Amino acid sequence: MTHHPGDSPGFLLWHATLRWQRDVVAALAPLDLTHVQFVLLACAWWLNTHGEHPNQLALARQAGTDVKMTSQVLRALEAKGLIEREVDPADTRAKRLRVTGAGAALAPRAIAVVEEVDARFFQPVAHHDAVTLLGRLANPGPDARGRAGEPTGNRSRRRNVTRPTAAPPPGPATAAASGGSCR
Repeated sequence: MTHHPGDSPGFLLWHATLRWQRDVVAALAPLDLTHVQFVLLACAWWLNTHGEHPNQLALARQAGTDVKMTSQVLRALEAKGLIEREVDPADTRAKRLRVTGAGAALAPRAIAVVEEVDARFFQPVAHHDAVTLLGRLANPGPDARGRAGEPTGNRSRRRNVTRPTAAPPPGPATAAASGGSCR
């Protein structure tokens, strides 16, 4: 049992995460993006540049965000003229997401800003060490135990959810943001 907060990995991770999030929020403010708006715009942009036009559910899965919250944030991005929703020709009930020209211009700028934050934040740790540790924490292997003794890697299969096959783009921010999704 840990008796001092400074000896608790979870407590330290909590404080490190809060500091990182404050830095990211401050860096994105001049671009008029919230952190979640940035993550969803960056993921949609990345998927679009790789020939995919995801629907809302696929984008939420890629970003690691809640589907209902994703819908609300997408409405805000749409109101800002950064994303458009187009009817899916294969299923007229579904809408495919397309980043607009303004969104395509903003996404790489925002990614660069966040990458700068990440470089400063993670500077005390070797890049490879940070990516390795965060990758392990974000995606524990089959030996890691999850809820009720179930391996964490089986959670998505339990709900019959498949993960997107698109790999994230390289960069120091990749492992740190959204469970290793887009940037």
